[in-house]
Amino acid sequence: MDAQGRGRAEDIDPADQWVLNPDTGDYELRLSPSAPQSPVPGQRRATPVPAPTPTPTPTPEREVPGPRRRRATPEEPPPGRRDRRRPAKKSKKKSRGKKILLWTGGTMAFVILAVGTAGYLYLRHLNGNIESLPDDGASTGGFRKDEAINILLIGTDKRTGSGNDGYGDTGSAGHADTTLLLHVSKDRSNATALSIPRDLIVDIPDCPTTQEDGSKKVIPGTSGVRFNQSLGQSGRTPSCTMRTVTELTGVTPDNFMVADFNAVKTLTSAVGGVEICLAKDINDPDSHLNLPAGKHTVEGEQALAFVRTRHSVGFGGDLSRIELQQQFLSSLMRKLKSNDTLTSPTKMVKLAEAGTKALTVDSKLDSIGKLKDLGLELGKLNTKNLTFATVPVKDNPAEETPVTVVLKEGPAQQVFDMVKNDVSFTEVKKKEKEKKKKEDAAVAARLEGTKSEPSEVRVRVLNGGASAGSAQRELNYLQTEAGVSKSENAGNAPSEIAKTTLEYAPDQADQARALAEILGLSGAAMKPGESVTNSQGLPTMTLTLGKDFKGAGVKLDATSGKAPEDLQQSTADKVECAK
Repeated sequence: MDAQGRGRAEDIDPADQWVLNPDTGDYELRLSPSAPQSPVPGQRRATPVPAPTPTPTPTPEREVPGPRRRRATPEEPPPGRRDRRRPAKKSKKKSRGKKILLWTGGTMAFVILAVGTAGYLYLRHLNGNIESLPDDGASTGGFRKDEAINILLIGTDKRTGSGNDGYGDTGSAGHADTTLLLHVSKDRSNATALSIPRDLIVDIPDCPTTQEDGSKKVIPGTSGVRFNQSLGQSGRTPSCTMRTVTELTGVTPDNFMVADFNAVKTLTSAVGGVEICLAKDINDPDSHLNLPAGKHTVEGEQALAFVRTRHSVGFGGDLSRIELQQQFLSSLMRKLKSNDTLTSPTKMVKLAEAGTKALTVDSKLDSIGKLKDLGLELGKLNTKNLTFATVPVKDNPAEETPVTVVLKEGPAQQVFDMVKNDVSFTEVKKKEKEKKKKEDAAVAARLEGTKSEPSEVRVRVLNGGASAGSAQRELNYLQTEAGVSKSENAGNAPSEIAKTTLEYAPDQADQARALAEILGLSGAAMKPGESVTNSQGLPTMTLTLGKDFKGAGVKLDATSGKAPEDLQQSTADKVECAK
């Protein structure tokens, strides 16, 4: 029987009377201090009731048992009991509701509130679930509450766990099959989850790695290989994937989290399933997904089949599967933030168990307290300002029948710079207002007005601090891709400069605005001046490439807040159907 059945419940939550015995691993019933306890856990002695006396009043030496007990200090009721004079039952429910709303950032935070008197032992139990690996100095040292956050999320293709050997490749060492760099802005107003294709050709740097026996080993780097080999191959650990991401993007992750197939199954089951949408019937023998078109709620094995599907959607490759996974993660995020999940103690406890068992984290994130703090920071974000995007890539031109991809250098660098500079991919009103306040009227006027056609723009290009050959590469881009045919390479500038500039005469303002739009120049980079002539004696503008020049076709001002026009992206608040 629970406390209600014994008639002793008052306002005690029965769940608070069950605690984990660390010696047996079982949950046992513990009554509140208001009743005597047996020295043996889970048992109790009967409280002796004195026989009634013939006298109508109790003797001075004995107190008659009854429903009330005297308290030495009525202002401080003993643990587990409530002062009946306080009408607190209604207000307590209201308080719990407020707490649920305030702690929506992380599953662990709710657990701390929900487990009551068993809290310490249960948290110790959850801590025991967490598996961690060294970051080997590849991270920033861990996320900070007052800074932007960058978390590397890695899904491996390791087939460990019940039922997973049926997916083939049972001997896989666990490569970086699905990788996202989650960037959360400093003000927590927006975030970007940037998918890195597993078949992207990258250079993997040398990787100092901690071995299972605690010894250190440097795993040599490899050039021109698939990104997924940054984990598992040659004994590489998640710290090697971290270093590869830093080499690729210029962004150093704060922490990493690694999940295998079981994570998808257990987490989706813990929240009661995730809603997906299919634009067509899918019967994929490789992933084992067999569902008709329309909306479905999937969990467990079916959820795993959905995120593994690629041959039956899009172009049938990994890039199509990435879009499918982004839709799935958007739906999972919405489910985690829903009242249906946040107000259910049962689901929250299941999430705590599933999350701590399914994820492997770095050594800077190896406790419930640290995960809770991270969860609270992530919980400040509105899902409508979480953008899922994929690193811009193209088929590998070195392969006759492409099976791998390479970066689209210009757009990819633009995306990396936006993440590095904490620029939102979504239109966040707060950032837009701040940007407008900072713009000075004179600088803004340089960008406003009519623009010439690219074919009418005349410019000479100088190298003023960029890498060797940059002026010619930029010239090739302007002539072959941007339509600026009246351009020429004017060699090296007289001196090096930090930032790229465009000098133009007053009557060349229309041309200057057109070129500024093509190059992504800010108004501050536009320098009104005197007219100069090119090698043919015609009036021309002067574009001087500074040390900030990133490469041909790369937008020079990442803080402009404009993502590449053909960037594949979506936001987490929208329901999208797999095509």
